[in-house]
Amino acid sequence: MSTARTCPALFLAAPASGQGKTTLVAALARHHSNQGRRVQVFKTGPDFLDPMILGRAAGTPVESLDLWMVGETDSRRKLYAAAGTADLILIEGAMGLFDGNPSGADLAQTFGAPVAVLIDAGGMGQTFGALALGLARYRSELPFAGVIANRVASARHAEMLAAGMPADIAFLGAVPRVDEATLPSRHLGLVQAEEIADLDARLDAAAQVIAGTTLARLPEPVRFEPPAGDAADVPPLLTGRRIGVARDAAFSFIYPENLDLLRAMGADLVEFSPLADTAVVADAIYLPGGYPELHLKRLEGNQAMKVSLQAHASAGRPIYAECGGMLYLLESLLDRDGERGTMVGLLPGEGRLMPRLVGLGLESIELPGGEVRGHSFHHSALESPMTPTFTGRRRSDGQPGEPFYRLGPVRASYLHLYFPSAPEAVAALFVP
Repeated sequence: MSTARTCPALFLAAPASGQGKTTLVAALARHHSNQGRRVQVFKTGPDFLDPMILGRAAGTPVESLDLWMVGETDSRRKLYAAAGTADLILIEGAMGLFDGNPSGADLAQTFGAPVAVLIDAGGMGQTFGALALGLARYRSELPFAGVIANRVASARHAEMLAAGMPADIAFLGAVPRVDEATLPSRHLGLVQAEEIADLDARLDAAAQVIAGTTLARLPEPVRFEPPAGDAADVPPLLTGRRIGVARDAAFSFIYPENLDLLRAMGADLVEFSPLADTAVVADAIYLPGGYPELHLKRLEGNQAMKVSLQAHASAGRPIYAECGGMLYLLESLLDRDGERGTMVGLLPGEGRLMPRLVGLGLESIELPGGEVRGHSFHHSALESPMTPTFTGRRRSDGQPGEPFYRLGPVRASYLHLYFPSAPEAVAALFVP
């Protein structure tokens, strides 16, 4: 019979996005990794970009935790497994601590992970203490470890912040602004890890700042209970099938759990690059999301790959495309400057990058084989005569969400699906 495991753990949250959570979690992960500790980092909610940075910092792959998309049972199973191998568990929250349904606070409370809230203290004095008080008292059941001040201007500023703190709320430290540790961003979030040439230097600079604070100490151990029951057996529905997975700078938004599930169902995965390769030979193709709009000319110019994908579809072999992968299959795509690139042409219509966010939020979609959960997050809009075969449903209000298209062997949507939420439905996407 499984017994509980203990491991030092901390849930890093903030009052809002843009406070510096990812940089802090990456700094903590790199610092403790540099001390020879095995660090397991998790990201709350749907995200692809932050985990790339965090994985580089920790030296171990980052997985998702979410009470709805991943589910409480599987989230508990991940934490329990990590507690058996890691010296430290770090969990990065999403948006604000109490934002969303379920929120980061819900997750931290469910698993008993102590919450440290990072607050951008720039231009702030004693009001910092008032914010800390509100966050600490908003939900009495929440295991609240304390607050951290970020982007602190000076030692005097740090003293002012500490002086304004309520006596019963821990002030965990003051982190100065360090330009060398800043992580660059663009319209969908942080720049991808592989595109930041000096990323390791930035991470080391951030870790060095942490090394001089009380944050450098390991947090208290947390007791993680085993999940109820064994994990469900994965059906071998893709045994012997070769699936080509697009992986390059233009297509990289993939949950590692998705690939793990495809392998567990028996698939043989082979990576290919729509940017650089001239052909792909597979029984089915997975085109994930990414940044095709940043690589229009290279995608347009790789005629050989477009012909290969067209031949694949003409032979009746499935192509499953998400978000940016779907945009690549359209007739054309316009970037932010209005420059048009000719794409693969397997789907009628045109994609256009918009100045504002167009789709955002958790969604589910009922497909043959079950309900798959995932999320939408895109800055582009689609103009197409296609009629949706299925339609997603928004988690927030139950209203219709993203359309799902099926045209011949092509299955496509703006949705980023979390495959383990419905293995049988996912397997059906990769068979004729």
